[in-house]
Amino acid sequence: MSYQSPGPMTGVHGTPQVAFHRTELSVILSLYGRMVAAGEWRDYGISCLRDIAVFSVFRRAAEHPLYRIEKRPHLRGKQGQYAVVGMDGQILKRGADLRQVLRILERKLIRAVE
Repeated sequence: MSYQSPGPMTGVHGTPQVAFHRTELSVILSLYGRMVAAGEWRDYGISCLRDIAVFSVFRRAAEHPLYRIEKRPHLRGKQGQYAVVGMDGQILKRGADLRQVLRILERKLIRAVE
């Protein structure tokens, strides 16, 4: 029996959407858990849109996100499909390897623990 990967995720109206894969979410949630334990982050939200998937992290639920971890598959061959975006909209790090891109946030974890 062969395994076939599911097709693209579809939204309410049947339009294709970008989403994080389970392995990508595992990497992101591992960092999220460490930041929660350090008292830096308290909440998160996930948005799956037509061209982009976004994992937003918050210090408090009623605020704007501190950081957005974005996945833009159409940039895979150019700048890399993953990006960390700051509160002000500035791209802090972009690349093809999610773990490498998230290192910018892990540095902040090291500072929080010190």
